[in-house]
Amino acid sequence: MHTYITRTKRERRIYKGLFSLALTLMLFASCGGKKDDNAKTATQGKENNIPVDTALQSRLKKFAAAPRCKGLFGFYVYDLTADKPVYGEGQKVTMSSASCLKLITGVAGLHLLGTNYLYPTSIWTTGSMKGDTLQGNVIFKAQLDPQLNEPDLKMFPQALKKKGVKRFNGKLVLDLVLHKPVTSEQHWYPWDLSFSRYGILYKGDQKVRKAVMTALRQAGYQLADSQVVYGGLPRRAKPLFRFGRPVDYVIKKMWKNSSNTQATSLLYTIGYHLDKRGNLPAVGVNYLRGFVRDSLGLKDKHIVIHDGCGLCTHNHLSPEVLVAVLRYGYQRPAIYKKLHTWLAISGVDGTLRAELSDPKLRGLIRGKTGTLSHPFGISSLAGYCKGADGHTLAFAIMDNDMSVLDARVLQKKLCLAMTGVAKK
Repeated sequence: MHTYITRTKRERRIYKGLFSLALTLMLFASCGGKKDDNAKTATQGKENNIPVDTALQSRLKKFAAAPRCKGLFGFYVYDLTADKPVYGEGQKVTMSSASCLKLITGVAGLHLLGTNYLYPTSIWTTGSMKGDTLQGNVIFKAQLDPQLNEPDLKMFPQALKKKGVKRFNGKLVLDLVLHKPVTSEQHWYPWDLSFSRYGILYKGDQKVRKAVMTALRQAGYQLADSQVVYGGLPRRAKPLFRFGRPVDYVIKKMWKNSSNTQATSLLYTIGYHLDKRGNLPAVGVNYLRGFVRDSLGLKDKHIVIHDGCGLCTHNHLSPEVLVAVLRYGYQRPAIYKKLHTWLAISGVDGTLRAELSDPKLRGLIRGKTGTLSHPFGISSLAGYCKGADGHTLAFAIMDNDMSVLDARVLQKKLCLAMTGVAKK
C-alpha cells in the first residue's frame, strides 16, 4: 500500500518550503509531537540563580503607576530565561479575553493531537477491477480538514484515474464526520463569524455531496444521483489515495491572522479526537477547561471558557492564565517552535503588522492579539519578546471597558518598556 501527501498548486505556491520532506514519511503520525513535548527543566533558571533585570522591573513599575484611562486593566511579565516573575499588576483579575483565548486552544490542541498532526481525507474502494472498471464502491472518507474546499476535491478523481479506474458501477459512499452545518455559539454576535469562510466539510453533508459529485463528473465519471449514499467505511475496503494537511496551516491562520473559523475547527478536531460520537464543540471546550485546570494548574473558579476562538464575551481569563500557557509552550520545544513560527510579528505580519507598527518595535514582539469592540471595548495582547538583557520574556496585558484605541496605546507602552527601546 502506498501513502501520499499532495497539495494543491495554490498551496504549494503560498507555502513553498514550509515543511520538510520528513512530513511525507509521517502521513498519519497523529502523535508525532508527543516525544518532543517533554518539558524543559522548570527550575533550570533557579538552579543557575539567574537574576531578573532590575531596570526592567523599574520600567514596569513606572508603567503601572502612570495615569491611564478608566477601565479594567491588568498585565504580567515573566522572565522565562530566569524562570521567575518580573512584575505584574492585576495579573489574577479575570476579564473578557477575546481572541487571546486562541493561545489556549492552539497549545492545548497541539499537546493533545501532536505537533505533526495531519488532517486526513482519503479515497477507498471495495470490489475488484475488470479492465478499467471497478466492480464495487468508491468511498470518500473525510474527517475535519478545515481548509478542504471545492478546488481541492479535484485531486480525488485524479487519483482514481492514476490507479486505472475510469469508471465504477457501485456506490459513491460519503463517510463524513459532520452532517449538519456548523452553527454559532449562543453568545456570539451574528456578524462576528462569516460562515462562508468555513471549509466544505463544515457546511453540511448536502454541500459535500454536491461538491464531490461535481468533481467526479467534471473529471469524466458517469455518476447518477442514486449512486451517492452516506455511510461508513466497510471493513474490507482498501485505501487508494490519502491526503494529509498539516495542522500548521490551521495554527498559522488562527494565531497569525486570528481566524475564528480555523480556531473553531480545531475545537471540533479536539472534540472528535476525544469522543467521536459526542457533541464535538462541547467535548472540546471541556478539554480546554481541563487543560487549564490540570496542565496549567490554575483552579480559579472565575476562569471561564465558552468556545475555542474567543468570540464569546463570557470567556474570562487573566494575564496570569495567558502567561501560564505561554510558559507551558515555552517549556516544550516542539510546541514552542510553533509559537515562535506562527505568532504575529510586530510591524511585520499578521495582526501585529499594523497594531505594533512603531519602527522601534519592528520584529521584537511575537504575540497574539484579542479585540472585541462590543458590547464594550475589549483588547488583549500576549506573547514573547527579548528583554534588554537578552532574556526571553512572556507577557500578557488585558484591558476591558475602555476604548480599543486607548488599550493599544497601553500595549505599545508595555512593549517599549519590556524591550527597553523607548529612548533609543
